[in-house]
Amino acid sequence: MENPLAIATVALGQHPYHSLPSKIKAAAQHGFSAVEIVYNDLASYADSRLPKVTVQDAAEEIAALCTAYNVAILSLNPFRNFEGHSSPLSKRLEAARHWIEVAQLLKAHTGDENVIIPELQHLADMTAAIAPGLKISYEAVAWGAYVSTWQDSLRVVQLVGRDNFGLCLDSFHVVARLWGDITTESGKQEQPGKNVDDILQQSLDKFVATCPLDKIFYIQLSDGEKYWPPLSPQHRFYDANYPSLLIWSRNTRPFPLETEYGSYMPVAEVARAWLVGKRWKGYVSLEAFDWRMRDEENGPEDNARRGMESWKKLLAELKNT
Repeated sequence: MENPLAIATVALGQHPYHSLPSKIKAAAQHGFSAVEIVYNDLASYADSRLPKVTVQDAAEEIAALCTAYNVAILSLNPFRNFEGHSSPLSKRLEAARHWIEVAQLLKAHTGDENVIIPELQHLADMTAAIAPGLKISYEAVAWGAYVSTWQDSLRVVQLVGRDNFGLCLDSFHVVARLWGDITTESGKQEQPGKNVDDILQQSLDKFVATCPLDKIFYIQLSDGEKYWPPLSPQHRFYDANYPSLLIWSRNTRPFPLETEYGSYMPVAEVARAWLVGKRWKGYVSLEAFDWRMRDEENGPEDNARRGMESWKKLLAELKNT
C-alpha cells in the first residue's frame, strides 16, 4: 500500500510516565510518518515542564521535536461538543479559537441541522481566517445521538460545504455501530431475520460507490476486543453511566488483527473497502485505546512496535485476498 502511516499518541501509552517526547521518538524509530497529537498528552507535557509552560509554548516545542525526528503532525484531537451544544456559542468559539491556535503552532494538517450546520460553518470560516492551511476532520462516533454513521457525517460535511471541512473515518465506529456487540455471546449484534455481516458489507459497498474521495481527510484503523463473558454489571469495565459502545471504545480497542489481545472485528474487510476499493492514498492512522497501555511497563517503544507489526499483518492480509 502507498499510504503514509500515522499513529495516535494515545496508542503509544496511557501512563503518566509515558511522556509525549518519548512517544514521538518511538513512533519515529518504528517507521511511522506522522502522529495524531492528543490534546491531553500535550497539556500533560506543558504541566511537566519546569518551570511550567503554556500549552501554546509546549506546542511549539513539540513541533520542533517532530521536525527533528522527521515526523509530521497529522492532527490535534479530539475537539468535542461544539455543534448544537447547550452552552453559549461565544464560549464554544473561544475554546475553538484556542484549539485552532494550538493546532497552527503544531503545524497540524487538520469535529437540529438548522443549528449545527451554521455553527460548523462558522467554525470552518474562523479556522480559514486564522489558519488558512488547517483542516477540520469531522468524525461520527458509534454511540452518537444524531451523527453515528459515515453517512451521517458525510451529510453534515456536504451541508457545511467548506473546503477545509471533511471526514475522518474510523473503522471501530463503523463496525461497532453496524456489526459488533460486547453484550452478546457471539460478540455480534443479534437482529432477527438479518445478517450483520451482510449489513456491514452493504454499507462498505455503498461507501465505495458514493463517498466523494476529496471529502476524506484521513482514516483511522483499530480493532475491538471480544468480551467473554459478555459485558455485565460484574465486568471490570462496566459503568452504568455509559453505553456499552463507549465502554468498549475507551478500554478495549487493540491494534488491527491483534488476535492475541482478543481482537475479532472484520477490520481487514473495512480496510479493503477504504484502501483498495476506494483507492484512498492519503494518511492512515492507527488509533488504539487498550487498557494494557495504562501500565507503566507497557510503554511507547513496545506500543510503537505493536502498531507497526499490526500494520504489516494487515497489509499481508490485504495482499493475500
